[in-house]
Amino acid sequence: MGLRIFYGLILLLAISTGTVFAQESLISVQTDDNHYDEGDTIVVSGNITTIVGTTPITLQLFSEGNMVDIAQITVAQDGSYSHTIIAEGPLWKKSGEYTVRASYGEGNIAETEFSYSPKSEIITTSTNFEVDAGSHGTFDVEYTIFGGTVKNIVVDSDIFAVVVQIDAFDEGTITLDLPREFIGAEKQDGKDDTFIVLIDGIEVGYQESVVLADSRVITINFEAGDSDIEIIGTYVVPEFGSIVMVILVVGIMTTVLISRNRLGIKI
Repeated sequence: MGLRIFYGLILLLAISTGTVFAQESLISVQTDDNHYDEGDTIVVSGNITTIVGTTPITLQLFSEGNMVDIAQITVAQDGSYSHTIIAEGPLWKKSGEYTVRASYGEGNIAETEFSYSPKSEIITTSTNFEVDAGSHGTFDVEYTIFGGTVKNIVVDSDIFAVVVQIDAFDEGTITLDLPREFIGAEKQDGKDDTFIVLIDGIEVGYQESVVLADSRVITINFEAGDSDIEIIGTYVVPEFGSIVMVILVVGIMTTVLISRNRLGIKI
């Protein structure tokens, strides 16, 4: 009786183990991001652990149970695969969760999800921000931002910078119209120089497509979670620079006078 129970348990364990292995999928799938906006490029990739001849991968994309896209993909010799989808067209009008389903052979299925926002739901803010320049009054900075909100814009006279404090709930961009009267980056000959732009202490690039006589318009990309954008030039609020120069000149002249008096040089 005891042996029957023992062998029965072994048989049950073997069946259970076989079932587990049978349920393991030969395929994996992932996307290069977890959120996309309308017009973005979605890169779907993954791997096959065991290649079965020339069997292709069937890739399906669903939104609320409705199929948005379908494709058959050839597997590379190393078992990897990749496919790109452009998030645009008549089937890309609903926001929410989208499911990517990759099927390979019989019963091998893997899924992943991402969130999506059509242009109609992308929040873009365009307005002026009044920047406090302390005893020197205020000045306006016009900006457009999507993917976040502007919390504050402050002047950092120590590094000739304007610091834009944002709440970035998604990756996005901010375009700033910087008035030359209050901030700029110039070479010694008076021509425009490049700004130094830091996001949370890390230098990043920017685009400048519009150059106006009284302002410079720059666009900066940011990632979700970013907070402080420093735009560093060669001057900020000219009065700050003037005061520094006056103090510097007075200091130099005082040093020269003291030195000459000590040496007995007549002026």
